[in-house]
Amino acid sequence: MKRKASALWRGDLKSGRGTISTASAVLKDTPYSFATRFESSPGTNPEELIGAAHAGCFSMALSMELDKAGFTADSVATTAEVTLENHPQTSWTVTRIHLTTEAKVPRITAEKFAEIAKGAKEGCPISRLLKAAEITLDAKLV
Repeated sequence: MKRKASALWRGDLKSGRGTISTASAVLKDTPYSFATRFESSPGTNPEELIGAAHAGCFSMALSMELDKAGFTADSVATTAEVTLENHPQTSWTVTRIHLTTEAKVPRITAEKFAEIAKGAKEGCPISRLLKAAEITLDAKLV
């Protein structure tokens, strides 16, 4: 049996502030302080919480990688779609996360942005934590 949920982080990376949206909640907060509020929200399920955390974490990792390369994003929207599977001998396990990110970054080529986004995915702490899961990424400039 599989379960899926998506979470969207949309924000301004200059200020580090954004909005997290899922089917059960919308939170406006700083990217790293929403988890406790999210866990205590009624109706929030584990895949939404993981998706919200990964969407925010990836966006901040992308911001840091862009800064290192000399670029600054005006805005980023990242959606994380999380798939959990229930195995008979174990509990629910994250098996797949698909990240979709759209960013507005002045003076960058699509190829360079894709390269930086790939590095951000590999360097994101949550991606490293969930390395047993298949994590895919679609990155494009808007």
